[in-house]
Amino acid sequence: MRPRDENKEQLIRQKAIELIVNNGLDGFSISKLAKAAAVSPATIYIYYEDKDDLITRLCIDVAWKMMEFSFKDFSPEMDFADGLKIQWLNRMKYFSSFPTEMEFIEIMRYSHYYEKVSKAITVNFGAVLGPFMENSIKRKQLIPLPFEVYWSLAFAPLYQLIKYHHQGKSYVNNKFELTEELMMQTLELVLKALKP
Repeated sequence: MRPRDENKEQLIRQKAIELIVNNGLDGFSISKLAKAAAVSPATIYIYYEDKDDLITRLCIDVAWKMMEFSFKDFSPEMDFADGLKIQWLNRMKYFSSFPTEMEFIEIMRYSHYYEKVSKAITVNFGAVLGPFMENSIKRKQLIPLPFEVYWSLAFAPLYQLIKYHHQGKSYVNNKFELTEELMMQTLELVLKALKP
């Protein structure tokens, strides 16, 4: 058995993400990946059992990375407005730093692979966001809401702006760029909707 090469494995991962983003899941195969990474298909099987194992592990790793990035300098004990602002800034920074990974996780979110990702990260995710929401409700900084409603109000506006930014346009304007000023203006509106 050949030894593992971290640089080669990283290249395989990077090319797999790029191929899925550019061609979708239906257009992805181990042979296409091998060609893009300039390795033999056998080399890929040193690192991954099969295509499903590769995609699942990539998806979990990217989701973990995004979650860790989102919670940098964040604490469940924070004031609600400050905590949400940090998460927005962190998520925007993640998108700016890793736009292809952000697109990849969006594609994966609507696939059967994401169920395994959800199981892998839900416990840790809930352990941080649950207490943040509970503390904010106790301090009367957040109205009590089901998690899904909270999440939709708290983050969907940011993700939509990020999508427009990535596309460089919106439905109305041929040119769009998400500035920090525009992001903060949107955050203020979100906070108004969520505060009692």
